[in-house]
Amino acid sequence: MVTNYKEYVNGVDQRIGTLFKAAPRPMGAYGNLVQAVSESSSLDNKYKELMALAISISIRCEDCIAFHTRAAINHGATKDNVLETIAVAVEMGGGPGAVYGAKALQAYTDLVT
Repeated sequence: MVTNYKEYVNGVDQRIGTLFKAAPRPMGAYGNLVQAVSESSSLDNKYKELMALAISISIRCEDCIAFHTRAAINHGATKDNVLETIAVAVEMGGGPGAVYGAKALQAYTDLVT
């Protein structure tokens, strides 16, 4: 169980960094995809990260929740934005969505304090 998402997300960064170094060619291609998606101007990056957070909750990926909550915050997401995102994920994911939505709220709380 995660006790502090500020520390936890640093571990996520380290693990991803290790993977990028170990497999630079495929991960470089993935990095190019991420870069291209973030450069698209049709949607603000804050909303893209909130969508990624909703998906992270729905698929129950705790590393993804930490990563995309931090990214959403960095793009200006507020607590209200995160709460609405959690509500959409819960609507789509039922009970498990509520459990992982609570993890996303804790991630937000840890990462802004």
